[in-house]
Amino acid sequence: MGYYFSKTLPVGFDEAVRRATEALKKGGFGIITEIDVRRTFMDKLGIDFRNYRILGACNPRLAYEALQLEDKVGTMLPCNVVVQEITQDRTEVAAIDPVASMQAIENPGLKASAERVQTLLRNVIDGL
Repeated sequence: MGYYFSKTLPVGFDEAVRRATEALKKGGFGIITEIDVRRTFMDKLGIDFRNYRILGACNPRLAYEALQLEDKVGTMLPCNVVVQEITQDRTEVAAIDPVASMQAIENPGLKASAERVQTLLRNVIDGL
């Protein structure tokens, strides 16, 4: 089982970030964190890295449901979506597969919740 699903877009990095953010919002997710990996590596390590952004996507209702089922599941939240530059005009958007990431937790209710999140995230990525 893979741990993510992705799509490569024929657009530049900034446009891909914009499209991914918009698609996530339309899909019921808010962006609660945003990590600019390129900037962080430059600032902390002096290393020039490709454009790479991690968007922390959260569907509050489903996050609440998951936390009611398993209080430590917060260690796996939010759902991370990566936008990374492949070339100047090609960018990949990849989302965590929540079903794969939650396999270690033996809770049938949580599995059902993860499957609903998986469907939503897959629809977002497929719709890009």
